[in-house]
Amino acid sequence: MSDITLSAGVRQNLLSLQKTADLMATTQNRLATGKKVNTALDNATNFFTASSLQARSNELSALMDGMSNGVKTLEAADNGLTSITKTLESMQSTLRQARQDKTFQTSTYTLGLGATPAGTEMLSFSGGSVGTTAVDVDLTTNTAAAATTASTATGLTGGTTLAAAGFANGETLIIGDGTDTVTYTVGTAATEDLDDLISAINLDANVDVTASIDPTTGAFTLTADDNTQAITVGGTGAIAGLAAQGVPAAVNEALTVDQIVASINSDVDLKGKVRATNDSGSLRIENQSTQELTVTGVTTTGTIDGDTGTSAIGGNTIRAELATQFNELRDQLDKLSDDASYNGVNLLRGDLLRLTFNETDTSTIDIQTKNAEALNSAYLNLGDIVAQDLDSDNDIDALISTVKAGLNTVRSQSSAFGSNLSIVENRRDFTKAMMNTLQTGADNLVLADGNEEAANMLALQTRQQLSSTALSLASQADQAPLQLF
Repeated sequence: MSDITLSAGVRQNLLSLQKTADLMATTQNRLATGKKVNTALDNATNFFTASSLQARSNELSALMDGMSNGVKTLEAADNGLTSITKTLESMQSTLRQARQDKTFQTSTYTLGLGATPAGTEMLSFSGGSVGTTAVDVDLTTNTAAAATTASTATGLTGGTTLAAAGFANGETLIIGDGTDTVTYTVGTAATEDLDDLISAINLDANVDVTASIDPTTGAFTLTADDNTQAITVGGTGAIAGLAAQGVPAAVNEALTVDQIVASINSDVDLKGKVRATNDSGSLRIENQSTQELTVTGVTTTGTIDGDTGTSAIGGNTIRAELATQFNELRDQLDKLSDDASYNGVNLLRGDLLRLTFNETDTSTIDIQTKNAEALNSAYLNLGDIVAQDLDSDNDIDALISTVKAGLNTVRSQSSAFGSNLSIVENRRDFTKAMMNTLQTGADNLVLADGNEEAANMLALQTRQQLSSTALSLASQADQAPLQLF
């Protein structure tokens, strides 16, 4: 092509047309790609800066997936905690129902010992809440027939002289209670009287015998302060008819229904296990247990005789059924804990969830239960119970307290996971905003303005047409010599 010679005008127009074509190609490329910087040759600074911003945005985008999974994992754990809370509330309601239920089984027995049983008789309780070791309750009491007394003939008064009572000067009267004695020595029998003798006996603190004159019969009487003591009479003198007395023979007396009731209800080994009441003169026994109670000392017809016969009183079946219901709820609690997983991670089993928030791994969060333990019935100190665990109201109250403590633990963990969820969601929103900022910044550096490039293309097309026209005119000027021929 170097052999072809172009005129200056044609060459100038040709160069202009070529530049316009190059500009049109560049503008077409920008319109096609939407970018004004497609390679480092277009603008090295903007190209590499935009690439760096876009790369960071892409890395954050990859972390967003982990955060989204973390949010769902926390939501799954929260679903589990919500259901566990409802289960614990149901367990608490079950225990409170057992606490309020008082449908204990009872039996009524009549007394058949008679007024003075031959020996000491017992009513025994075993089984139920009492246990295998029987607890005995006395049905009789061992007492004396009356206090020990010694009396003289009638017709005496406090003013009766000792001489009239049969004493002489210098004689003695020795009164004792079987252990200690008091000695009265007569000084002047004609002037001293029975009041002096009575005062001497009663003022002696060592002898448990009281002397008196019966106001009705006028008998000089000695009475032992304790009905298990004897009265001794001695000395050189004596009051006619006054003789020593031994301790009265003890006898067995049958307790009344009210006395038996008081004895049963005051026994510490039966308290909260067996309750007795007076049922119109009969003894009513209530078995405060879920297990069968055995009463020994009754006949087959329900008469208390203190013998070896037994009677059975059934247990509280409602409380026993509530114990089974409690165990079923506890089992469901563990299953809820095991099923609260998402994508293989179960926070309620103690799994660790680690989330990374930035591309350099310098911002992370570890989410896990307290002490990395599984949040289940064992962790909440809730084991299987048996019917006997609901026998006592105190035991039920203790179980209610344990369930309440479990509820507090679950609510505390739910609060902790809620706080973690708030952190993750907040960080996810922040990351999303950062990605938008990075992408916008990158786009600002490389993206082309479509309107501007379209206007440029229109201007270049006009320039191209004008350049083509100018080139045609220049060519026509070069053709002027041909018109001479």
